[in-house]
Amino acid sequence: MKRFAQTLCRSLLTSLVLLVAALSAGWAQTSAPVLAEYLAKVAPADMAEGADGYGSLRSDVAAAPILKAGKEIGYVFVTSDFVGTTGYSGKPIHTMVAVDMEARILGVQLVKHSEPIVLIGIPDSKIIKMVEDYKGMDLVAEAAAGGSGHDLNIISGATVTVMVIDDSIVRAGIKVSRMLGLGGLSADIDTGPKFQVNADTTAPDSWMEMEGDGTVRRLSLDVGQINTAFEAVDDPRAAKRALTEAPETTFIDMQAALVSVPGIGAAILGEAEHRNLRDWLAPDEHAVAVVGRGMYSFKGSGYVRGGIFDRIVLIQDDVSVRFRDRMHRRMGVIEASDAPEFVERDIFKIPADVGFDPTRPFRLQLLVQRDVAAIEKVFTTFDLGYQLPQQYLTPVNAAPAAAASADDAQSEAAAQSALWKRIWQDKTVEVIILSAMLAVLSLAFFFQNFLTRSEKATFWFRMSFLTVTLVFLGWYANAQLSVVNLMALFGALVSGFSWQAFLLDPLTFILWFSVAAALLFWGRGAYCGWLCPFGALQELSNRIARKLGVPQITLPWGLHERLWALKYMIFLGLFGISLYSIEQAEHLAEVEPFKTAIVLKFMRAWPFVAYAAALLMAGLFVERFYCRYLCPLGAALAIPARLRMFDWLKRYKECGSPCQTCANECMVQAIHPTGEINPNECLNCMHCQVLYQSDQKCPVVIRQLKRRAAVTSPDLPRANKEAVANHPNVGK
Repeated sequence: MKRFAQTLCRSLLTSLVLLVAALSAGWAQTSAPVLAEYLAKVAPADMAEGADGYGSLRSDVAAAPILKAGKEIGYVFVTSDFVGTTGYSGKPIHTMVAVDMEARILGVQLVKHSEPIVLIGIPDSKIIKMVEDYKGMDLVAEAAAGGSGHDLNIISGATVTVMVIDDSIVRAGIKVSRMLGLGGLSADIDTGPKFQVNADTTAPDSWMEMEGDGTVRRLSLDVGQINTAFEAVDDPRAAKRALTEAPETTFIDMQAALVSVPGIGAAILGEAEHRNLRDWLAPDEHAVAVVGRGMYSFKGSGYVRGGIFDRIVLIQDDVSVRFRDRMHRRMGVIEASDAPEFVERDIFKIPADVGFDPTRPFRLQLLVQRDVAAIEKVFTTFDLGYQLPQQYLTPVNAAPAAAASADDAQSEAAAQSALWKRIWQDKTVEVIILSAMLAVLSLAFFFQNFLTRSEKATFWFRMSFLTVTLVFLGWYANAQLSVVNLMALFGALVSGFSWQAFLLDPLTFILWFSVAAALLFWGRGAYCGWLCPFGALQELSNRIARKLGVPQITLPWGLHERLWALKYMIFLGLFGISLYSIEQAEHLAEVEPFKTAIVLKFMRAWPFVAYAAALLMAGLFVERFYCRYLCPLGAALAIPARLRMFDWLKRYKECGSPCQTCANECMVQAIHPTGEINPNECLNCMHCQVLYQSDQKCPVVIRQLKRRAAVTSPDLPRANKEAVANHPNVGK
């Protein structure tokens, strides 16, 4: 009992360590500003012409003076120290910016990011040109224009990334300028609301009346206006590709209303949908309904690929909100009977932590694009302005200072908590599907004796489950775990850990938690054998290859056993490098083909695709080739595999001596010639348990059946039956 308790404690400790390792996807920023890391890496001259040094990092603002001949000419900062900069990859984009004393941008450097399209698809020259365009930008003018007083230089194919970079540069620049008093901007501007929403006001029943009193605001553009706008764009190719429809043809008729205001929401959505909207919104969140018709869609299709609606942005003063898929829901039929027929009806959530004030004017900026070459586009923008009519507002009396202070700001922890809860709510369907997958897999493991009675049922159950793993977990949800998660555990020793940040990715959180639990019961096989999308891709492609007659190669046991060590060497090498530089280890972790084959679906530079394809081709001849010999994640999960609490795989004493059936048919050769199953290599495919009960292949079962047949044969005399039953060799 004591030994069992010790084993249990070791198992729990190991699983806890691995769970914490998994949480690396959500490490919070350290208490030190991001800027501190890059002051030593980015030369002052790269940030401002003639600059030769930096001053000390300020204690009150995450900014440092930039010096020229010992004189302060401005300040440098990193955008992610001040505003959210999450891009297409789901990770922050760190951009270093220098501004002068008049709040003009001196220089910009993109210092760190994980954007796949920029890493492997966009030439450096385009990125350099894009950030150079910010040099000279007047942040005072931008603050007055609400952050949209400049032309956005979109790079084709990287719309989402560029818009996030642009948004972060402008918003962070204005915020820093106000905090430092640059260009006459002041942090003490009067931003307090002078009005509050009157929840008792009802909106008109007629859509036309709502348009007339400003409850609904409208942006209507025809083809002639669009052609004229693109003629003014600084690219003659845009005018040459003018739309050929009649000038009066409706290009887009877009209308908007702030439906989080009770009276407006009830009038436009109807009582039932308005109740659903209230349930969807957390406290202090707001929602705007946007409807449209015509040739052009205000949604586009970019949100399907990147999760961001890149054609519209909400702007209020220096606050801008870019809507993501989790902030969106479709709208039903408009309640007003005289409403026009709109082909697009959508509701967008405005988060509580962005500083949006529904009582003040804001605008929806529409990005219109035109193809000018095979993969090139030019862009122009139009604004739909909105201000709540006076009847929906009531004056606010000045509140005591203590009350104002209490209401001033939600704590960062509370804001993060609200954010991850909203994300989990938006991912409800995906969470339910993954939970169902885990429940089904757990039942299959617990009741494997029943499942494996039928070889056919076990085979089709496995193939079906792997298909769901590949298509849903992999290609749809991108829930592919990586050794990078484990390496970053050691980053936690010097940085703060945030549960909330990790919870921002529900599927990854659930998967890592299930892996930690599964290590206690079944070892690495529960994930590697059933829930790894790339593993599923290998096995399914190998099954197809077998059907097509591709010959299978069985490596000699001595060579096979030595090749096992490769994945452990790769893992330990990456682990050692991560102690020196986690960034370098992340680059070297491209030894995992997961990003190429699963996350990016082979839409990547050819060397990465060729590498992933080579591994898959090897797997056509040697089943699960990558899993067996090269996978560092599998190696990391295999290390605690021997500490599992239970041994679910049944064996006979004859297994391995003399019977080699299971060893010969194990798809990854995880069974030693002596009959033992190596838990470090076993993928829990259950095939050996099928053979354990097979009356066609297992010699032990066959002999047992023969014994029973001999004992129950009607032609055998009773004395002979007893002799057969009691013979010492029967059943062996």
